[in-house]
Amino acid sequence: MAQLITPTPVAQLITALQANCDRDFVDARAMPPEVYTSKAFVELEQQHIFKAQWLCVGRASKLQIPGDYLTYDIAGQPVVVLRDNQGEIRAFSNVCLHRMSVLLQGSGNVRAIVCPYHAWGYDLQGKLRGAAQMDRQSGFCKSDYQLPSVRCEIWQGWIYLTLDNDLPPVSEQLKELEELISQYRMEGYIETFQEDHVWDCNWKILAENFMESYHLPMLHRATVGPHSRLEEMECPAGLPAFNYHWITKEATLAIGNAHPDNQHLEGHWRKTTALLSIYPSHLITLTPGYFWYLIVQPCGVDKVHIRFGGGLAPEFINDPKATEYLSTLKALLDEVNAEDRQGVEAVMRGVRAPLAQPGHLSHLERPNYDFARYIASRVSL
Repeated sequence: MAQLITPTPVAQLITALQANCDRDFVDARAMPPEVYTSKAFVELEQQHIFKAQWLCVGRASKLQIPGDYLTYDIAGQPVVVLRDNQGEIRAFSNVCLHRMSVLLQGSGNVRAIVCPYHAWGYDLQGKLRGAAQMDRQSGFCKSDYQLPSVRCEIWQGWIYLTLDNDLPPVSEQLKELEELISQYRMEGYIETFQEDHVWDCNWKILAENFMESYHLPMLHRATVGPHSRLEEMECPAGLPAFNYHWITKEATLAIGNAHPDNQHLEGHWRKTTALLSIYPSHLITLTPGYFWYLIVQPCGVDKVHIRFGGGLAPEFINDPKATEYLSTLKALLDEVNAEDRQGVEAVMRGVRAPLAQPGHLSHLERPNYDFARYIASRVSL
């Protein structure tokens, strides 16, 4: 008769993770398997990371006109982000102040926020403007109702939210990153697609997959792998809020290098790709001609919600062949994502195995080492 496997107590798991993170990088291993399978551990992440950090939810350019909105969930707190009638981007609790129904779903455009349960209606500043039949209740005062605001900032064209009102501004946290990538002028890149998916793996497995290029030649052997030269990759030590690495090469896609009309990128920057992991959950591939990104969010232990998007630098958007470039980019990224999904879901199956053991990291997995140290520093609070 098979024996039941008793989960490792979360305190013991944190100790094991920290011990690994205390090793010098040359002797570093992957994170312990139960970091990816422990329900208690993911609950700590929700409390100490997702409820307490800046989280990217998408591009500001998605909200073009008043009433454009998108929704997100921060560790159980539904949030709506919208452009109001004054052109400002705001974020509110996406929960009705009457019987606490979620208000809006997905993304789109609205003239007002109307609860789908009892039709209480809020304007684009979050103020209650209508509540059917409530005038018969003498204790009710419409002006008492205002959807709680959620802190919202724009950085490099990205929308960031936090539930912590005491965090330093996101621009302050990412000042060093902005200096590293200023040549690209990322804020001007145009998003052309955005999708939401759910995969069967722990969120950290997907994040780690994105932040290292060691797997490219093998996992992506049918797509970008043959063009990936490991010896061309640079993986510097990360900083407290992010890690990154560089690939400098002549791209196989025309949009992978700078457009001839691009006058601000010079020298090696015209053919250098930056791969950025902004903690905890914002992952960006930034090339001179295009960008794509993942925003990852845990859905329990073994599922991850992914906001997947991308687009082109303005020079390629303005090119007569822009439609062709966009089609080529999207087709390639869909293939790469399918390969990544197969890879990360295989890792998720593996970390559950009783005999699973973490091995040494390669020099190209420095970002994974830095990410593990970030996780350890947060859950140990």
